[in-house]
Amino acid sequence: MTTHPDVDASLLLPPDELAAFVQPYLDRRQAYLDLAATHGSPLYVLEPDVLVRQAQAFQGAFSAKLPDPGFFFAVKSNNCPEVSKTLVSCGFGLDVSSGEELAMALDTEATTIVFSGPGKTTEELALAVANRGRVTVLIDSFGEMERLEAVAATAQTTVLAGVRLTTAADGLWRKFGILPERLADFYETSKTCGHVNLAGLQFHTSWNLDPKAHVAFIERLGAVLARMPITFIRQLAFIDIGGGFWPEQGEWLHHPEGTPADPKTSFSHVRPHFRLPARPITDFAGAIGEAVRRHIFPVADVRICMEPGRWVCHPAMQLLMRVIDRKADDLVVTDAGTNAIGWERFETDYFPVLNLSRPDTREQPCLILGSLCTPHDVWGFGYFGKNIAEGDILLIPAQGAYTYSLRQNFIKPLPRLVIL
Repeated sequence: MTTHPDVDASLLLPPDELAAFVQPYLDRRQAYLDLAATHGSPLYVLEPDVLVRQAQAFQGAFSAKLPDPGFFFAVKSNNCPEVSKTLVSCGFGLDVSSGEELAMALDTEATTIVFSGPGKTTEELALAVANRGRVTVLIDSFGEMERLEAVAATAQTTVLAGVRLTTAADGLWRKFGILPERLADFYETSKTCGHVNLAGLQFHTSWNLDPKAHVAFIERLGAVLARMPITFIRQLAFIDIGGGFWPEQGEWLHHPEGTPADPKTSFSHVRPHFRLPARPITDFAGAIGEAVRRHIFPVADVRICMEPGRWVCHPAMQLLMRVIDRKADDLVVTDAGTNAIGWERFETDYFPVLNLSRPDTREQPCLILGSLCTPHDVWGFGYFGKNIAEGDILLIPAQGAYTYSLRQNFIKPLPRLVIL
């Protein structure tokens, strides 16, 4: 692997870490090859055992630092029903952000569902109210509270709810929730909504490589709660701290600034890979637990809930595909197109491509492209293997988050889902 002379060497992905990541998949290559032989290609390969392992690790980390924490899987990160069903069997609830996701969640055995997100329609709120025994609505605005009150009043019932607090006063993130400084006003308005039981708060920060954002907002929230009326504090039952926990392997990129790789670059050598490091989930749990004990528990006796998505499902789904055409020594086309993941992920993000048919621990330079009629159809710029030829089976591991949910019916058929 070559290096960029102008790049901080600490940002380079250590070769031993990459090798340790690749080897377990090579060790299981026959199981993947058997799936391709039985079901054809391309395939989404879901591994429930990996989901269970991730769920237990996440639960264990936070249960060691917080009393009775609540866990809700963020369905948007992977909306495959089998993923949700597996996590529900592990004791997770489900976090949904649309009526469509809510309907899917209701078809599982989930007994606790939180319905978050902006712009909930009257029909979506009605579905939540109709299933009020299982669903908590996380209200996104003053107007949404009024609409929820109207729906619940029509149904002559009361619905459990919380309100989302925005973590940013400007920019695109102000789309979500209300300003923390308006919580007192929101509480006063809620007193006129006799069919809405306001019992919780939610906030969310994304793409967290470390717990700093969680800790900072928890401290800010503690100060807000200290100014709230005691009547509000007494009815407060939960605080949902959202998700955004980045997997421990960190973010792997073709360029340290996350800019797209230039496909015109020479393929005479393997490109350098970069990593933005992430903290272990035990570090998140420790820092968040300490912040809650310092800033929240002295003010309010609440249950802390969270909504992990990517951290749990990221390693649990792989993509399996076949080489259809070797057009040059440094260019092959596969039977899978990137409509399988729904976006041009691999122009910026790096994930190893493993040739299971000719396995090797060395990475070879090659442009690995999909079969869509667009140049923005890139799987990678190299592969692990002795060589590559038509008919070879390739695996791209750790594609469980924000891929399956974003798949598109564009040009080519989508891969089939198989369970390993």
